[in-house]
Amino acid sequence: MTSDEPISGVASELNLPRRQLLQRMAAGASLTAMVGSTALAQDTPAPAAPAPPVRPRPPLPDADATTDEFLRLYSSLSNWNRWGADDQKGAVNLITPAKRKRALQMVREGESFSMARDAELKPAADNNAPIIRKMKRVGKGQEPDKFKVGGTSDTFFIDYHGYAHTHMDTLCHFLYDKKMYNGYSEDNVTEEDGAIKNSIINFKHGIITRGVLMDIARYKGVDWLEPRTPIHPEDLDGWEKQANVKVQPGDVMIVRTGRWARRDAKGPWPVSDGLAGLYMACAEWMHRRDVAIIGGDGAQDVFPSGVTGISQPIHTLCIVAMGMPIFDNLDLELIGRECEKRKRWEFLVTASPAAVPGATGSVLNPIATF
Repeated sequence: MTSDEPISGVASELNLPRRQLLQRMAAGASLTAMVGSTALAQDTPAPAAPAPPVRPRPPLPDADATTDEFLRLYSSLSNWNRWGADDQKGAVNLITPAKRKRALQMVREGESFSMARDAELKPAADNNAPIIRKMKRVGKGQEPDKFKVGGTSDTFFIDYHGYAHTHMDTLCHFLYDKKMYNGYSEDNVTEEDGAIKNSIINFKHGIITRGVLMDIARYKGVDWLEPRTPIHPEDLDGWEKQANVKVQPGDVMIVRTGRWARRDAKGPWPVSDGLAGLYMACAEWMHRRDVAIIGGDGAQDVFPSGVTGISQPIHTLCIVAMGMPIFDNLDLELIGRECEKRKRWEFLVTASPAAVPGATGSVLNPIATF
């Protein structure tokens, strides 16, 4: 997630009879189960000839979709009970042992590249919570022991949720109508115990799967998408065709907007000025493909969202309805260049969140290996 503020302006009730709501959720889960059971080939496609640059759409107005449209998606995309009433892993269940084995078999060169942004220790327009580091023991002035052995140490505090630090959002991090993924009550997150349900500890064994870079800035023929620029489902379709790659069940889908390239060139800007990102309709696209995890170089949601009353519909639909963790604030500039050099937009992704019981997420250093 990228903001700890509650979602505002949304009706607290779905205005549907319980039976009807459960029927709609069950129908959505059945459809996605059929999609997820379809075996897709994992062979690496040959690179396609580059397509001509696509002219970017104009930025979104403040709103052009309604709360009712959000509620329809929230119901129809639900994965609640798809993997059982006690499930706490959500769409990561799509990363099966067979999926991991196929992803490992993709490695040809053994070359690995980080997708984490270097941590910043000073505040900036888009980072009001820099990492606080305190040295406990420095090199100079130590009194070594009789074996002449010394050492250094430090402590640091990371307020990782936000728009600056690379991190993973787990399934307790967003709520809708006082519930989290799979119907667990908000009461399962307390000050004393943290998250009793849907915490990051469910992913302590790590993420190992196929990653696909959806480089929408390259697709548009620009170095970066300007803030407030929405990414639509047709952009995702267009990039797949241009790059000759296809998102498959159990993948980590990684979206590059060029945010960090713009920041490095022009400096940081307040998030209130906007961010490029996915428009709400992309949630339905990801649900059809059975994406396991969504990641990108920003907050994933275009900001403003273009949806009345819902500031982060992608976060809400992915985390709460679909049970899909999110990798926020990835730095995709290096991996974008490496993919371009190889004309290969798929790779092995490995990521290991911190094993902290009750945590709502974790700092993260995802690795792409070719």
